[in-house]
Amino acid sequence: MTTKINITAKSNNQLSTLIVTNKKAKWSTFGFSKPEVAYLEKKIKAADTFITINQFERLVFVQLIEEFEKKNDYLTLEAYRTLGNKVCAAINAHKYDSIQISETVITEEQLLAIAEGIALSNYQFIKYLSDKKGKFTLKNIYLVGTNLNKIGVEQTNILIEAVCEARNLVNEPQNIIDAVSLSNEFKKLGKKANFKVEVLNKLQIESLKMGGLLAVNLGSQIPPTFTIMEYKPAKPKNKKPLVLVGKGIVYDTGGLSLKPTPNSMDSMKCDMAGSAAVACAMFAIAKAKLNYHVIALVPATDNRPGENAYTPGDVITMYDGQTVEVLNTDAEGRMVLADALTYAKKYKPELVLDFATLTGAAAAAIGQYGIVCMGTAAETHKTALKNSGNNTHERLVEFPFWDDYSKLIKSDIADMKNIGGPVGGAITAGKFLEKFIDYPWMHFDIAGPAFINSNDSYRGKMGTGVGVRLLFDFVKNQAK
Repeated sequence: MTTKINITAKSNNQLSTLIVTNKKAKWSTFGFSKPEVAYLEKKIKAADTFITINQFERLVFVQLIEEFEKKNDYLTLEAYRTLGNKVCAAINAHKYDSIQISETVITEEQLLAIAEGIALSNYQFIKYLSDKKGKFTLKNIYLVGTNLNKIGVEQTNILIEAVCEARNLVNEPQNIIDAVSLSNEFKKLGKKANFKVEVLNKLQIESLKMGGLLAVNLGSQIPPTFTIMEYKPAKPKNKKPLVLVGKGIVYDTGGLSLKPTPNSMDSMKCDMAGSAAVACAMFAIAKAKLNYHVIALVPATDNRPGENAYTPGDVITMYDGQTVEVLNTDAEGRMVLADALTYAKKYKPELVLDFATLTGAAAAAIGQYGIVCMGTAAETHKTALKNSGNNTHERLVEFPFWDDYSKLIKSDIADMKNIGGPVGGAITAGKFLEKFIDYPWMHFDIAGPAFINSNDSYRGKMGTGVGVRLLFDFVKNQAK
C-alpha cells in the first residue's frame, strides 16, 4: 500500500511530529516541557541540527534549517528528502503508523520534499516473504497548515504511487513478469489512470517486420509484445506529441554471448526498468491530468540462448530496412529500441526520449549517482531536462556525441554492427540508436541507478523507479 500524504488544519498532540525551524525558535510554543527545552538547548549548543525527543507515546523530531542554508535550491530539496528518510526509519523502528509535519519556516516545496522522502522511504517489496514481521507500520503523513496547495499535494501522492508501481515492476521476478504479462500490467495502469493502451502480438510484430525485436526473441518460448500507450487531453499544449520509448527486456541472459555469473546475470530481471519508467510516468501524467500529449512505446521480450537464438555473425534486417551485423547478442537492448524508435516516426513527434538499462559502460562511468544522456534535442529541451534532473535529483550527465564514434560501428558486410569495441561503449550504443531517428531525440542510459544492491536513502534497495520523477517534472513544466 502506498503511503498517503494528507492535509490537516490542526496538529494532533497524539501523533509523532517533525518540527522544521531555526535556532531562534521559542521552544515553549511547541509544548515542550522545561527538561525537554533544556535538552534541546544542550544539543543545539553541541552543534546538533537533528534532535529526537522520545515522549514514549510519540517521537518529536526537531530539524534546524541552518544545516541546509549553504546549499543551492536543488541540493536543499534533496537534503529535505533525505531528512524524510531519517524520519521514516525512526517511525518504523518504533512501530508508529503516522507522522505529522508542522508548517513553520520552510517553503511548501521543501515541505513536500520531506513528505516525498518519507513516503518513498516507506516502500517495501515483501510480497514473497512468508514472515512479514519486519513490515513497515507507517501509513499516513499529515501536513499541518491551512494554506497548503491541494493540487501540489495530490500530484505528489500520484507521483509516489507511480514510482512505487515502477519499483514493483522492476522487482518482480521474470517468472512472474514476462513480455506478455508486462504488457498486461501496462493495461492495468491505463485503466487506473485513463490512458489508451494497445498491445501488438507476435503476428502483428511479424507483419510489421520488426527485425530487431523478432531477432532477440528467437531464443525464447514466450512471444514478444509491442505496447503503445497514449494520453491526449482535449486541448494539449503541444501540437506534436512527446514520445517516450522504454526498453522492455524482461530478462537478459546475454543470449549466446552468455553473461558470466554471479553478479552480472543475477539482477537481470531489472533490464526492463526503462519500460517501467516510461509506463509509470505515463500513469502519473495521465492521473494528474497534465495538459500534454504523450505517447509511450515499449518493445518487450526476454533474451535467451535457447530455441533458434540469433547468433554472433548474423545479419538482421531492421524495421526500417537497414541491416545490422550482430557481433554480440548481449547488445540486444539497442536492437529492440531501434525498431521502436523507427515506429515513433509515424507520430511526427516534437521530441522523443528513450530510457534503457543499456550499457555497463554507463554504469561504470558514473555509477548509481546519475543518468548518462546524449542526443540531438534542441538546447532548450536539454536545459529543461537537466533542470528536471536536478529538481528530482535524478541528475543528467550529457556525454559527447561526436560523429567520430559512428566510425566504431561500421560493418564490412552490413549497414552497421551492433557493438563498437572496447572504448566509449555508452556513446557507441547511442550512435547506433541515432541511425534510426529523424526527429529531435535524447537517449537516457539508466544502467547505473535503475537497480542498486544496498539501501540508498529514499531510493531504497533493488528497483528504484528512476526516470519516473524526472519525466513527470519535465512534462509538468512543459505543460505550464
